Amino acid sequence: MTAETDHDLTREPVAAHEPSPRSGSIALVLLVAAGLVAVAVGLMTLGRAQAQPYILGILAVLAMVGLFNLFAFAAGIIRFVDRNLDDPVMGRIADHAFDGLAVTDPRGHVVYSNAAYLTLTGAAGPQDVRPVERVFIGNPDVSEAVFRLLKAAREGKRQQEEVRISGHDGSQGRWLRMRVRPLGTGKRETRYAVWSIADITRDRERQEDVFQELQHAIEYLDHAPCGFFSVNPAGELAYVNATLANWLDYDLAEIGSGGLKLTDIVSGDGASLLTAIVAVPGEVKTEVFDIDLRMRTGKTMPVRLYHKLAFGADGAPGPSRTLVISRARDERSDPDRAAEVRFMRFFDHTPMAIATVDRGGNVVRANARYAKLGQALGLDSASKSIFRAVNSRDRHLLIAAINQAAEGQADVAPVEVALEGTRERWGQFFVTPVDAAENDAEVAIVHMLETTERRALENQINQSQKMETVGQLAGGIAHDFNNVLSAIMMANDFLLNAHKPTDPSFQDIMQIKQNATRAATLVRQLLAFSRRQTLRPQVLDLGDALSDLAMLLRRLIGEKVKHETIHGRDLWPVKVDVSQFEQVIVNLAVNARDAMPDGGKLIIRTANVTTEEAARLAYKGMPAADYVRIEVADTGTGIPADIRDKIFEPFFSTKEVGKGTGLGLSTVYGIVKQTGGFIYVDSEPGQGTSFQIFLPRHHAEPEVLVEQPAPVVGASNGAAKGAGSAADAKPRTDLTGQGTILLVEDEEGLRALNARGLRSRGYTVVEAENGVEALEVLEEQSGGIDLVVSDVVMPEMDGPTLLKAMREKNPDIKFIFVSGYAEDAFEKSLPEGQQFDFLPKPFTLSQLVAAVKETMAKAG
Repeated sequence: MTAETDHDLTREPVAAHEPSPRSGSIALVLLVAAGLVAVAVGLMTLGRAQAQPYILGILAVLAMVGLFNLFAFAAGIIRFVDRNLDDPVMGRIADHAFDGLAVTDPRGHVVYSNAAYLTLTGAAGPQDVRPVERVFIGNPDVSEAVFRLLKAAREGKRQQEEVRISGHDGSQGRWLRMRVRPLGTGKRETRYAVWSIADITRDRERQEDVFQELQHAIEYLDHAPCGFFSVNPAGELAYVNATLANWLDYDLAEIGSGGLKLTDIVSGDGASLLTAIVAVPGEVKTEVFDIDLRMRTGKTMPVRLYHKLAFGADGAPGPSRTLVISRARDERSDPDRAAEVRFMRFFDHTPMAIATVDRGGNVVRANARYAKLGQALGLDSASKSIFRAVNSRDRHLLIAAINQAAEGQADVAPVEVALEGTRERWGQFFVTPVDAAENDAEVAIVHMLETTERRALENQINQSQKMETVGQLAGGIAHDFNNVLSAIMMANDFLLNAHKPTDPSFQDIMQIKQNATRAATLVRQLLAFSRRQTLRPQVLDLGDALSDLAMLLRRLIGEKVKHETIHGRDLWPVKVDVSQFEQVIVNLAVNARDAMPDGGKLIIRTANVTTEEAARLAYKGMPAADYVRIEVADTGTGIPADIRDKIFEPFFSTKEVGKGTGLGLSTVYGIVKQTGGFIYVDSEPGQGTSFQIFLPRHHAEPEVLVEQPAPVVGASNGAAKGAGSAADAKPRTDLTGQGTILLVEDEEGLRALNARGLRSRGYTVVEAENGVEALEVLEEQSGGIDLVVSDVVMPEMDGPTLLKAMREKNPDIKFIFVSGYAEDAFEKSLPEGQQFDFLPKPFTLSQLVAAVKETMAKAG
């Protein structure tokens, strides 16, 4: 234990060559111990009585000394000193360190400094030592750095700064690294700061020398007569030298900022060649490519690339090192090189993938398009087997073609096969043999053209043609059936008129009538699919129409299915046939019910779709316009993907035999299309089905008021007003009339029944089998013809041609067309301005005579 005063903590700095004196000595301790032993021995020689006063005196002195030390220790006048502080090794490390070290107290006074600190701060001795801020005061190059260091010292933080001290009298100056940190982690020690100053001038000079050498190397590389670039694994240009940037007309600053990718400077599919190199872990590969680079202006230049790529231990590619040699001058100076450049351009820029293969189908060489195809198909590289590009089920076809080429067969038939990959893709392979004498490794050249889009277009056209053909067939069948049904219904009316309700056969006749009516409904569905039915469009509010259907839909779908209708706000008006629109919703609702045998939910939503929204939907075939959308969605079993494209075909049904005609969705499709709308289906198995119907928005036109007689069944300029309005109304009490009617019908049985019915109502009927015969009758009829009732489709001369010929002779003659087709099917054949009425087949006797009487009553 040694005593030190508080004044010792602020003692003057001690230089490194003047170490602090050691406090305490072992010799002094031994001397005190020997003295005490000698006194004890001397007292033992005296008697007990004589030695007692001396012993008490010595004990009193020792007690006083001990008590004094206790008070001094408590007051801090003396303290115990850690012997490690006087360790000569630790002290010499700090005293003789290369860096200048100094310790400052909370007031900023230096309490310790070593010799290096004195030297670096220019102090003459320990008495001349100064803290860092006083050493560099007034130096503007250092003041900011010193301020940051002082702030860190006051806050007990670490800080480092590097500053340059200008030399005196124009000398070069020095670089200093200054650091500051707390003395320790204790509360008292953090108030002391340890400063270190190091001269790093030589390190800086070495760094500047290396930087200068690097600058020279970059300058040499930038202005070399060939181009250099480096691409990182992400495909971005990490480096491009000035020569290549100048060739491509790019600014180096733009490239250095990471604004360009490899695909930006490589023309066509050439980038795929560089990225299709086989990855071999731990190896470095160099490949040579002849490709075209694309300039900023869009022009191309032929180059040869020496592409060096290193792979890591895990097979991951690193940044590439690529040498670029321009071959543009070869086109002018060397004809052979120019021919080679042209060939490589043809080879790499052809839209076909080209590869040469050996007998095992391994690719020896390939163009850029093949490399791109390999990446698209998920193949490792262009050097793998070409068979891996083909789906396994069709692979044998390509193997057979290459074997034929390997055997020297000149004409190998092309093969079209499915390609490998997650989605369906198709390709056509053309295999040409290679002369074995030229290269034994290459036995065939394979050209591949992807045909995915072509096949998709062909399928779409075939589907469209099939639907059109089936529609024409359905329309033709419906037309013939309408003629038959018209005859049945007309004859049935005669039977009903001839029998009373009490007659035993009356019920049988009524059964015939009901079945004929049901058959007429099926025919209308066929016509709906073929889009040849007669529509009676009117402006409609879909919200009101769906509300009127709600009760009917609840009865149809049953109690297991919950029905909900969500109306859009302020729906635009549409122009549709009300009855046909109701049929669309009913058919979809019934299909939804059948798809939910265990119950579910049927939701009908309506909403306006603006032109912008329609464009974003991007449905095929639907132009951007304003629509009103009706969505019919269910939570049923969904529609499998393999039959989703067939659901609108007529007679296609997934139901059991006898439980459906297969005309439901085809009818829906035909009605929507004939109305000018579009229908699409979204469905996944087990996720339900949603039908999206888009009806065009109706824009009201200003009405022109024209005085006309009471509404009748008629048309102007070929636009039908519909004969059904009179037929659907209640029959008049008096349907008899007078006049001469020319009945033109190629179906003899139907013509006879119609003539009989008209004669029974008081009309004179003249019959003709076709248009030519009708013209002859018109010439022979001396009393004139009051009305012509003519079929539309007839041999030799059809109805529209007959109308035109008769109007030339008698402009006021009245006409009623009857047909199993809709008016739209023949209205384009009519001349402009012609007036006629129309009666769709099949019709009853009462409908026929009602239409005739109304037309006869019209003003001529």
